[in-house]
Amino acid sequence: MLAQPTVNVALSGPGADAQWLSAAKNGFGTSTSLRSKVWFTLTDGVLSEVYYPTVDVPNVQCLQLLVVTPEGKVETEAADTSHSITLSDNANSLSFRQENASKTGDYTVSKHYVTDPGRNSLLVHVVFKSTVSESRRYKLYVYYDPSLNNSGMHDSAWSEDNALLAVDGNKASALISKPAFVETTNGYLGSSDDLSLLRSGKLRATHGRVLEGNVVQVGEVGLANNHLSFTLALGFGRNATEARISAKASLTRGFDVVRKEYEAGWNAYTNKLPTVATKHQRQFKMSAMVLKALEDKTYRGAIIASPSTPWGGGPNANEATTSGYHAVWSRDLYQVATAFLALGDRQTANRALDYVLNIQQKSDGSVPQNTWVDGRRIGGGVQLDQVALPIVLTYQLGRFDKTTWSKHIEPAAEFLIRNGPVTNQDRWEEKSGYSPATIAAEIAGLVCAAHIAAIHHDTNREKRYLQTADEWARRVDEWTATSNGTYGDGNYYLRISEKGNPNKNSSLEINSGGGTYDQRAIVDAGFLELARLGIKSANDPLIIKSLTVVDKLIRVNTPNGQGWYRYNHDAYGEQLNGLPYDARSGIGRLWTLLTGERGEYELAAGEPALARLRIASMAAFANDGLMIPEQVWDREQDKVHMGSGTGSATPLAWSLAQFIRLVMSTKRGSNLETPRIVAERYSKNRKTK
Repeated sequence: MLAQPTVNVALSGPGADAQWLSAAKNGFGTSTSLRSKVWFTLTDGVLSEVYYPTVDVPNVQCLQLLVVTPEGKVETEAADTSHSITLSDNANSLSFRQENASKTGDYTVSKHYVTDPGRNSLLVHVVFKSTVSESRRYKLYVYYDPSLNNSGMHDSAWSEDNALLAVDGNKASALISKPAFVETTNGYLGSSDDLSLLRSGKLRATHGRVLEGNVVQVGEVGLANNHLSFTLALGFGRNATEARISAKASLTRGFDVVRKEYEAGWNAYTNKLPTVATKHQRQFKMSAMVLKALEDKTYRGAIIASPSTPWGGGPNANEATTSGYHAVWSRDLYQVATAFLALGDRQTANRALDYVLNIQQKSDGSVPQNTWVDGRRIGGGVQLDQVALPIVLTYQLGRFDKTTWSKHIEPAAEFLIRNGPVTNQDRWEEKSGYSPATIAAEIAGLVCAAHIAAIHHDTNREKRYLQTADEWARRVDEWTATSNGTYGDGNYYLRISEKGNPNKNSSLEINSGGGTYDQRAIVDAGFLELARLGIKSANDPLIIKSLTVVDKLIRVNTPNGQGWYRYNHDAYGEQLNGLPYDARSGIGRLWTLLTGERGEYELAAGEPALARLRIASMAAFANDGLMIPEQVWDREQDKVHMGSGTGSATPLAWSLAQFIRLVMSTKRGSNLETPRIVAERYSKNRKTK
C-alpha cells in the first residue's frame, strides 16, 4: 500500500453529515466489459454516485468543479451554472457529456464521461472556457467528496505525488489529472474542506492527510489563459495502490482511446436490438442499454432497481446501512426479465431467473423482500407476488428440468398454497391483506407450476395447484371488490382488503403517512393484473366499472400525457411545497410504469392506438438523458414542470422494462408477458360486456 503521510493533519473532524445527491439521474453508464466493475451516475451537472466493485456499493458523493471568479466569488457547478446533458454517441452507447454554463454567461464547462473497459476507472474529459478578458484570471479546482463503501463518514484521505487518495476498509479511490494538479488538499466536509475555507475568505490550508470522517479532497488545476482542457481519472481498488495503478493506466491510454473502446462495446449491443418506430428508437435503445448496465458483473443476474437513493436517503448517509434502490427485488427482476425476453435476449433473462432461484429463494420456497446483490437480505416483508412471478418466468423461459422443478418451483408453489391468497405485503410493500394484483400473480404462478408438475408426472400436485388457482380466481372478486362503495355505482375493486371483506367499513392506514380511511375509499389499478396475466377478460364488466372509478380518482392529465397515482391518498412523494419526501408529509406523485401497464391493458382490450399513445407518454416522461423516472410531477409547482421527473428513483428499471415490453407488444399486436397457459385456462370463463 502507498505510504500515508502523517504531517499536516487536518483538524475539525469528523465533518458534517453526508447525504447522497438527487436520485433524479440523467446519466448512467458502465462498460459492457465484465472486467471493468465501475458504474457512474450524473445529476444536476455533476458526477454523483459511482459504484464499485458491485452495482450496489456507491463510493462517491460528488465530483464537480469549483470556480473562483476574478472578483473572488466562489462558484460551484451544481449551484451556479445552468445544466444540460447530451448523448455524445446519439444513444448508441451510454456515453454522456454534461454542458454547464455560468449563470452570468462568463464561462462554460463541458465534461464527457466513460469508464475504461479494461480496468476499474472512470475518465472525465473536461473543457473550461471563459469569455472574459485573459487579464482577469479565474482559478479552477476539482472538488471530490468520496463516500467509500456506501458510507460518508469513515473515509481517510491524503495526497501523494499529485494524486488524491482515499480509503475505507477494502475500498479505495485515486483521483489524478492530466495535466497534473498544481496543488492538492484534504479536509472535512463543512469545516476544513477547501470550499468552506475559500467561501469564508480564509487562506487555503494544505493538509497532507485527514483521518476517519466525512472527507473532501480538492485539486487545483493550472489555468494559464482562462481556457483549459484536461482529463481526470478516478480509479478504484481494494487499496490505494490498486486504485492509483488503475487511474494512471487509464490516463496513460488517453481519453480518446478509452472512449472509442467503450462506445464500440455498446455499439455492438445496440446494433443487435430490434427496430421499432423511428420516433421511439432512441428511447428504446437507451432503455435497453440501461437495463443491461444495471446487472452486476460479479453476481450475474442481479439487476438492481435503480442506481439511486430517492431524496438522498433521509437525513444522512453516514453509515453503510442504506440500500436505497440499489438492491434487487424479485418482482422488479421479473419485469426486467420479461423485457429482455421481449428483446430476444433469453440469456440475460435466464441469468435473472437463476439469480432469484439460486441466490434469493429460501429453502421453504419464499423470496426475501429485497437483497443486496450477493444475496444478503435487506427488508423483512413477505410479498407473495415475488414468490409467484418467478414461477411464471420459469414457465415463460421453458425451464422444465427436474432440478428446477423439485428444488425451486415445487417449494414456491407449496409456499403460495400454505400462505396465500392473503399477502404479508402488497406490491407497494405497505399493506397486508387481499390484493387483486397479488392474487392475480398467485393464480398465474400456480397454473404455471401445475403445468411443470404435469411434465414431471406429479398429477397430485398438478391437480391441487389447479384447484387452488381456480378457487382463488372464482373468489377474487368476493375478497377484493366492494358492492357498496362510495364511488360510481358502488361496484369496483379496492386497492386491498385487509380481512377479505371489501364491503366492511374497515379502517386502512396509508403507511407512507397519508392518513387513515375506510378501505372502500382507497383504489388503485392493481386489478388490471387480472387481465394482463390472462385471468380475466379486458372487457370484464367489473374491470370496466373499476376503470371508471380509477380514472376519476387517480388519473391526471399532464402536458406529457396521462399519468396515474399508485392509489388515492398516497403520500410517497415530495411534500406539497416540493421539498423531499420525509415519511410524514409527502404527496404521492404519478408513476410512469402505471401508464405502461394501462397501455398493455388497452392492447389486450383491442385498442392498440391507445397503447401507442401510452408509449409516447412514457417517452415524454423521460428526462434529457432519456432516463425514465419512477415518478413525475402531478401539478405545476415552483420550478418544476408537470409531467417531468421528480426526485424519485431515476432511472427505474421497472419503468424502463415496462416501456420496452409495451413497445414490443404493440409491435407484435398482443402482450408478450401474458402466459399463454393461464390465458387459455380462463378464457372459457371470461365475462364480456
